[in-house]
Amino acid sequence: MSLRNAVLAALINREASGYELAKQFHVSVANFWTATSQQLYRELEKMESDGLLSARVVAQPKRPDKRLYSLTEAGRVALHEFTKQEPRPTTVRDELLVQVEALAHADVPSVRSSIESRIESSTRRLQTYETRLVEILGGRDDEEFLRTGKRIGPYLTLQRGISFERENIAWGRRALEVLNRRYRD
Repeated sequence: MSLRNAVLAALINREASGYELAKQFHVSVANFWTATSQQLYRELEKMESDGLLSARVVAQPKRPDKRLYSLTEAGRVALHEFTKQEPRPTTVRDELLVQVEALAHADVPSVRSSIESRIESSTRRLQTYETRLVEILGGRDDEEFLRTGKRIGPYLTLQRGISFERENIAWGRRALEVLNRRYRD
């Protein structure tokens, strides 16, 4: 998947500024796609010149003007076409797992510290995702939301992000348990 498709999906329901999209990428779509602000702004410019987005300038008192992006019809068609494609299989590129793989020749306290950091960051992301889920549910339980809700896509991606972070935390705790038994400081 390209950043282009993630941007198209992020703009499907409403227009947004580059700043708002960057914030959204760090909060709501970070569980399945990440991008730096620089990458995002470059892609927005390309997408506008390719006719997938239109932008309008909004004056702001005491602040610089902002550009609000929205999908064009060509952008909607491109997103629809993307959803017809078979996605590439997920690949894992995780430096922490490389460190753990090399444990026999590693600085074990440093690896232990890295695992602890992973648990902490996964815990923070999990809390963020769970907060977003509560917002999406809007006071409804899951079953009622699934019957009446309109934002099923974000619901499902948040569920995946929640599962992923819970698994990261469980794996990290198990890894620390093993390290603490095997490698006493």
